[in-house]
Order: sequence, then structure tokens, then C-alpha cells
Amino acid sequence: MNRRETGARYEEEAVRALYARGYRILERNFRCRFGEIDIIARHGGLLVFIEVKYRRDAGSGFPEEAVDRRKQAAIRRTAEVYMHRHGYDWWAGCRFDVVAVMGDEVRIIEDAFWADA
Repeated sequence: MNRRETGARYEEEAVRALYARGYRILERNFRCRFGEIDIIARHGGLLVFIEVKYRRDAGSGFPEEAVDRRKQAAIRRTAEVYMHRHGYDWWAGCRFDVVAVMGDEVRIIEDAFWADA
């Protein structure tokens, strides 16, 4: 499997886990010049921007560790573009989650990082 196929497979697993936890998926793979957001959803009255990361094992670190400051900044800028294009105000209530997939384990990390950091 190539990287794109691997990513798509684990994104599907993430979507199933999110649905099971009550997330309503709005969009997948939103792209703009600043980057890409894997999944955009509604959960608990909030707009949620979700990054999916996969690792086979902890040999190269935990999946969530790959969402570093640089990646967070790109996700924030991309989220701003999404909100602007869809008529949301930045202060309308959003959060940033990470779905960490390692082996067969899928963990949803709510509020993985802040919108204003």
C-alpha cells in the first residue's frame, strides 16, 4: 500500500470512531494554499478540525507527536480559511482534535491544541 492508500484507510477508521462518539462529519480533506485538514465535523455544538495520524508502533514516536507547532499553525490557518468561506466567525466556537491511530488502537484526543496559540 502506498502512503495515500494507507492514509485513506486510517482516515476511514478515524471516521468510524468519530461517528461512534457522536461526531457529525461535514467535510473531508479540505485543502487550501495553507494546507489540508483531514476531517471537519460538528461535536457538542462546536466546529471541530481533526488531524488523523497513524503509526505502526511507537518506534518512531506516538502519532499525536507528529502534530508539532508547525503543523498546528498550518491547520489553524487552514481552519480560518474554511470558516471564512463557510460564513463562520472565528469566535463562534471551534476546537482542534487529533485522532491517533497506532496498530489497532484508535484514540480521539479532544482539544489537542489551542486555536489561539
